[in-house]
Amino acid sequence: MPRSYPEFIPGAGASLVTKSVLTSASRIRFVHRKPSRQPADNGWRILGDTDTSDYLSNTENWALADFNELCAIEPALIGIYDFPVGSDLQIAHEGRGVVIVDLTSGREVPRSAFYVPPRHRAGQEE
Repeated sequence: MPRSYPEFIPGAGASLVTKSVLTSASRIRFVHRKPSRQPADNGWRILGDTDTSDYLSNTENWALADFNELCAIEPALIGIYDFPVGSDLQIAHEGRGVVIVDLTSGREVPRSAFYVPPRHRAGQEE
């Protein structure tokens, strides 16, 4: 069965995500990168804005999803794809658009730090 979302990042792998995000009950708000547990695991853990501690503690509320599917839900994820293990970020939807905040420093991540997929890099042909 063909996927219903584009491949933004070739070979992006899979991430753990809360089911509230996958069902659109929640908007992606927090993203953390842990060490990979399996070869296909890219280490990203994706949480929604309505997820509570009780919700997160129930393993039935988590699912594995292709990172490209999550990028289709929240395109801001494309820019953080290659951030290192230990990254702890918040995606905020503000009046001026989407901003990504590094929760460790409390600072907005500059656009110059974002990942650019290979086909969108300067000098690359489609």
